[in-house]
Amino acid sequence: MIAMPTGSIDSISAPELQRVLESGIDPEEQALILDCEQVSFISSAGIRIFLIFAREFKASGKQFGVCALSDPIRKVMALGRFDQLVAVYDSQKEALNAFKSS
Repeated sequence: MIAMPTGSIDSISAPELQRVLESGIDPEEQALILDCEQVSFISSAGIRIFLIFAREFKASGKQFGVCALSDPIRKVMALGRFDQLVAVYDSQKEALNAFKSS
């Protein structure tokens, strides 16, 4: 499954994003990619959503990753070392290829 959030993912929108993703994911789904090309800002609440899904998918033997992060968001992920907990890909194509080869 590929989800494409837009705008800001902050303390107001993060819970809604989490709810939408949780209600829209088929339990049989083996992978989730969040394509963040249209995300302009992410707060700690948004990063928390990434971490929650990464942990839940990994615990279930499934794959989770984010792709197409803007440079500022990618820097925040790297500075906090969140990119060691969440798979980060440059593009949707790269994420799909990584998931297929796993």
